[in-house]
Amino acid sequence: MTAGMEHGAGAKAAAPSLLLFLSWSNRINNWSEKALFGLMLAMIFFTTLQVIARVFFTALSWSEEITCFLLVYASLVGAAVAFKRGSHIAVTFIVQRLPAGSRKALAVLVHLLGIGFFGVIVYYGAILMKVESHQTSPAMMIPMVWVYLIFPILGGIIILHLLAAIGQTLKRG
Repeated sequence: MTAGMEHGAGAKAAAPSLLLFLSWSNRINNWSEKALFGLMLAMIFFTTLQVIARVFFTALSWSEEITCFLLVYASLVGAAVAFKRGSHIAVTFIVQRLPAGSRKALAVLVHLLGIGFFGVIVYYGAILMKVESHQTSPAMMIPMVWVYLIFPILGGIIILHLLAAIGQTLKRG
């Protein structure tokens, strides 16, 4: 009887941590969606500014570079939002034919593989930041560490989304 009570207590203790992952994942995703909107607006603004400057004045030397950096940032923030929403492409016709328990186990396995992959992104993103810390961008002369910072940050955000997804998968009966 004690073992059953301990198991039940452990499950109750695990539930708040799963809720915490989900809560943080939802909050960060909300901010990520707003940041994505801002990044897209900034990209449109700088691209429009570049076109106007080229047509009517002298071309801006930095606008193409900032637009490129914004595109990379928007792509990675968009990937994080898509992970949270479950919007990435998936082949499900085989998975749908599996029994419920196998589907759940496969979903957890896929999320764990994703955590491993994005763990590598975080790790090597941090190494890239360290190795390239003295490099500056050609046109704007900003330290490239600020450009490369996106890899460990968004890798960590996607890992958080995947942990929350594992919690939701395990919570479903």
